[in-house]
Amino acid sequence: MKKVYFACSITGGRDYAHVYQDIVDMIKAEGMEVLSEAFANQSVKAKDGVSMRAGMSPSEVWSWDLNWLTTADGVVAEVSNPSLGVGYEIAKAHQLDKPVLALYHKRPDHKLSSMIVGSPNVTVCEYDIITDTEPAIAKFLAEI
Repeated sequence: MKKVYFACSITGGRDYAHVYQDIVDMIKAEGMEVLSEAFANQSVKAKDGVSMRAGMSPSEVWSWDLNWLTTADGVVAEVSNPSLGVGYEIAKAHQLDKPVLALYHKRPDHKLSSMIVGSPNVTVCEYDIITDTEPAIAKFLAEI
């Protein structure tokens, strides 16, 4: 079974938490294992960023997440809420030569970073409603 790392904003803000589980469900519907499925839980709050794994230090969280990222076949990232952590994970995925699908909710007052849009390892899918991403997710996962 192929493995997917799901990246989304946690400590950077949970403005899009309402769509995270929908994304994870779409990935799983394609027969993929989602390594970081817990990030989609709407009950996780921004303040829980480091404490999501009780008793783990920030360096232990980094090692844990990096292990997931290293073992993943690809990354699906919800990038509508700017997040230093998600940006770092996308850059690390690039370094590891992992393909990335970045899902971005279109807003006229906010543009997605050129560092994401211009990356050769990143495919960007803009959406109005989360179900708009289903074909892009299916296509991306079929190609990893």
